This record gives sequence, C-alpha cells and structure tokens, in this order.
Amino acid sequence: MASITLEELHTYHAIDREIFSRLVISLLRDPAESLLVMATWLWLEDKGCPNMIAKMIGLSNLLVNALADEAVLCLKCLESSTLSMLSNGGNSIPLTARIMEKNISLEMFYHDKFSAISGIKNFLTTVCARIFTDILQHVTATTSTPAEGPLVIPGFPHPIFGNVTVTPRSLDFNYPAGGLWGWGPNNNVSEDERTMFLTFSRGFPVTIEEVTELFSRLHGACVVSVQMQENLPPNEQPLFARMVLDSTTAVDRILNGRRIAKFRINGKHIWARKYERRD
Repeated sequence: MASITLEELHTYHAIDREIFSRLVISLLRDPAESLLVMATWLWLEDKGCPNMIAKMIGLSNLLVNALADEAVLCLKCLESSTLSMLSNGGNSIPLTARIMEKNISLEMFYHDKFSAISGIKNFLTTVCARIFTDILQHVTATTSTPAEGPLVIPGFPHPIFGNVTVTPRSLDFNYPAGGLWGWGPNNNVSEDERTMFLTFSRGFPVTIEEVTELFSRLHGACVVSVQMQENLPPNEQPLFARMVLDSTTAVDRILNGRRIAKFRINGKHIWARKYERRD
C-alpha cells in the first residue's frame, strides 16, 4: 500500500501549519478551539472553497483572528438548537463570505448541521490530529514522546465532536496514502451519525415498507435499513423505529433545519429526528 511520511505531510500542509501556528502562538488562541477552527476551514475548502486558508497568508493577524472568531461562531451554531440562541444576532459571517467569495451564512451551517459536524470531525481526526502535533507539543509545553502515548488536549472530548487522538510521531513515520489520508464524504462516518429516530401514533401502525416508500419518494434511494421496535407484547404495534440512511446529507435533507420533522403516509403520521445513542 502506498504511504506518505509525516515530513511529507508537513510539506503538503505547510500553509495550514503556518496559519495554525499564528492562531496558537502569535494570537495565543485556545489549542482545542483552534484545532476545530482549522478543521472547519478545511471542511469548507472541501465543500467548494479552494485555497481559502492560503488566502489568509497575506492577511494581518487582526484579520486572521477575526476570521477565527467567525469560525467559532459557526461551531457554536452547530451546538445550538436554534439560530436565535446565538448571542451575535443575525446570520452574517462577512469576512468568511468575502474570503470565500461565496454567499455563506450561519444559516447554511445550521441547515447542513449534521453534514457539517460529520465533515469537521473527519478533518479533525484524519488531518489536524496528524499535521499539528509538534505545534501542539510546543504550546502545551509537553515533552511527550511516541512511547508515552497521545497528548492531552484540554477541551477534548468535545460535546459535539467527541475526542481526538494526537500522538507524537517521528518525521519518518509512514501513514497510508489514500484520498485525503482516508478522507471522503462518507469515510469514517459511523452508522449512528446517519441514523434517524422515528415515532408513530398509537392506533395507526406503520410498516417498514411504508417508511421506506415515504422517504425514498421524497429524497431518493437514501434508506439503508429500518429497524422497528422489538420485543413487543402480542398484538402491540411498534411505536418507534431506527432508520439508517446512506449519508449525513440525507439526514439534513429530511430535517431541513428542523429538530423534529413531521410526515404523513396513508393517513398515518411519522415524526423524525436525529438519532442519539443512549447507553
């Protein structure tokens, strides 16, 4: 299998490393927050905003700091249950929109919430966790060696993006090369991230076939499987189900910016929300 060394990764991501250094060294920003800011910018580049980070090289620290503040606002939007909860007031992230040369707003992040969370998490764990390790060692004043295991980054596990494993490696350490180091729209996306929880009205039994027909008709062939409530008493109808979709994008399409979406098929109501595992 083809591989790439950490030194080659540093060279490839030299611009990303320079901007991250400015965030945590020159601007003294929080390391955990700055990792998420970089992952957000990398995700936006992947979404169709090429060279976004490269455009920051010639900007002053004041402007880079302002752009980072807007990225943090986007992250807060993903954590919020409603746009109105944001204290900033309004949807505007003008500096980000200007540098991207696109009409982008907080509303876009909120509308594509679960795709954004999944994408940012992937860039955090497959790219940022590998290319910024030495910089993180410097700013956290840690002298860990590979034998001592991952660095401790205060702020992780994050309530939305989970944990990140940042393990110091030597520059000749080899990573397998494939795509963007294993990144792809649906790579590393867990089943839970693309699962929805459905509830039904008592007295109006819904079948697996009806669920599949409804969402396939509205959003294409996006349904992978439907698991109805199990271990029911005789003659009792299922009142809920888990529906696994083919992508987090399908989750966002179904919810369309809502926390709970209501649908109807054959005179029966179905309520859908994002599935959250409760162990």
